Amino acid sequence: MEIWINPACSKCRSALTLLDAEGAQYTVRRYLDTPPTAQEIEEVLDRLGLEPWDITRTGESAAADLGLADWPREESARARWIEALAAHPILIQRPIITADDGTAVVGRTPDAVRSVLP
Repeated sequence: MEIWINPACSKCRSALTLLDAEGAQYTVRRYLDTPPTAQEIEEVLDRLGLEPWDITRTGESAAADLGLADWPREESARARWIEALAAHPILIQRPIITADDGTAVVGRTPDAVRSVLP
């Protein structure tokens, strides 16, 4: 299992605490230190069944700087959104957890985190 975290994120710390309490084996990826590539983001989106705008933190200053509020949320703009997430990983919702079986969740709630446990 891999979890993308930002150590400053309280939801990330809560997810790690829950995984530890459950005895889960996982690898931490500090995605701001080691940003995911556009391909990795695409793979996670496929596993989540989401679009890039669904995992974008639009309240970040980087979102305002890019003018994301005006970007279309449609297939024709999908690659542009993914490239923005790869270039500005602070925009990615967190934590994202990918289980060994490929299941992925945005672990913002205890139930979401538990859903990837065996």
